[in-house]
Amino acid sequence: MTGVRWELRLRAAECGVFKAVEMRRLLAAAGLEISAGKMSALWSTTVAPVSVRLDDLEVICRVLGCDAAGLLVLDPVPGPPVPRTPPPVQAVEEIGETWVWNNSQAFVRPAGGVRPSLPPV
Repeated sequence: MTGVRWELRLRAAECGVFKAVEMRRLLAAAGLEISAGKMSALWSTTVAPVSVRLDDLEVICRVLGCDAAGLLVLDPVPGPPVPRTPPPVQAVEEIGETWVWNNSQAFVRPAGGVRPSLPPV
């Protein structure tokens, strides 16, 4: 089973913030008022919170100078990796040229060609 670690305290420590009250003060200065109880819950856990508003997450990231991946870290699944099968490659004929629908879900278009319509699903 995978887990997501919440690394708010680590990111805060990297910025010289070592107390929840300091963090709460910085967030308030950035326009995010968090109750003492909610700040305590966010500060005292390493398990990702059940919910965080994206607007709040944006302010937290801005204050700490990181992105969401710096706060929410995916723990790897123990055991062998799960194999991923790439999607099949599809070809679309357009104006006598072959247009390839590649595995990154984008068209590879020959030089000078016209953008084709999406292939049938």
